[in-house]
Amino acid sequence: MTKKFHCATNSNFPLKGNVKWTSPSNIALVKYWGKRPVQIPANPSLSFTLKNCFTETSIEFEKAEKFSLELYVDGKKNKSFLNKIETFIDRIKEYCPYIFHYHIKIKTTNTFPHSSGIASSASGLSALALCLVSIEKKALNLSDEEFYKKVSFISRLGSGSACRSIYGSIGVWGEHASFNGSSDEYAISFTDISPVFHSYQDTILLVDKGKKEISSTVGHDLMNNHPYSSLRYNQANNHMVQLKNILKSGDLFEFIKLVEKEALTLHSMMMTSDPYFILMKPNTLSIIQKIWEIRAERKLPICITLDAGANVHLLYPNNIKTEVLSVIEKDLIVYCENEQYICDEVGNGPKLIMEHYA
Repeated sequence: MTKKFHCATNSNFPLKGNVKWTSPSNIALVKYWGKRPVQIPANPSLSFTLKNCFTETSIEFEKAEKFSLELYVDGKKNKSFLNKIETFIDRIKEYCPYIFHYHIKIKTTNTFPHSSGIASSASGLSALALCLVSIEKKALNLSDEEFYKKVSFISRLGSGSACRSIYGSIGVWGEHASFNGSSDEYAISFTDISPVFHSYQDTILLVDKGKKEISSTVGHDLMNNHPYSSLRYNQANNHMVQLKNILKSGDLFEFIKLVEKEALTLHSMMMTSDPYFILMKPNTLSIIQKIWEIRAERKLPICITLDAGANVHLLYPNNIKTEVLSVIEKDLIVYCENEQYICDEVGNGPKLIMEHYA
């Protein structure tokens, strides 16, 4: 593990304070599936950073003789997520030793459902990392570049995909020769893209808002002995090169072919692991089939992708938004749980809401 993110405490660290950030979820176009210890990706990935699906997290911290944590989710004290937070804190102790001198109260809320195939761990842990490393930025006067790189590094130790949420509108994680500065240890921003992607839409059809039967952590581990894992990793590396060129050219139908292949490959890895499992639901397949029919009939550049869950992300350019929303209301809403969907779009990354130190 790199030593450049190690940090020594000094007298400049504040006695107490309050910091609040929002950090977005992201939707991977080239999927990350499979990892090595600790949180090192088996293949590179690339994602759109979202705008409306985000986590808002604040920390209140005060010097204390003994380190302690409190966690509040949606205004209520929560113990079920505390274990994951404590594991994260333990992983970052070499890099953020100053946090162990405080009592820390964490308050967090999402604008979208937890554990349903929208990356809540990505937004949640990146938001927490932003708050924690803000203390260090204040004490050590880190530059913005140093700050965001360390936050991405720290976020990765909690949730791999969280490191990509630090950058908008596109985050790249995983070392790849075609992306200068790319690393397995943190994400980088990628900006050499066609203007059509600056306002790209992501409408998320909520097929199933419940908790996934199989966690992403378990799914990643099953790639270790998967019979097709090496082929998958080679495919992902090749897709990174192809997608880089597509994003620059703005070729939407080539974008569709690659992104849909990635989504279906992800789920095929799940269905051929040992033990095998399926996260898609019947309505997931119904939506995919309907989108393919509509695309063939109307020549609309509308694309499906899936994360590790049943919900379907519809990706499309902003100039056909009215037509796509009409299609959803007429043909697709029947497949959504309680007829619910989320209108989102490509965003610009995290936002600092408030900070105060004493």
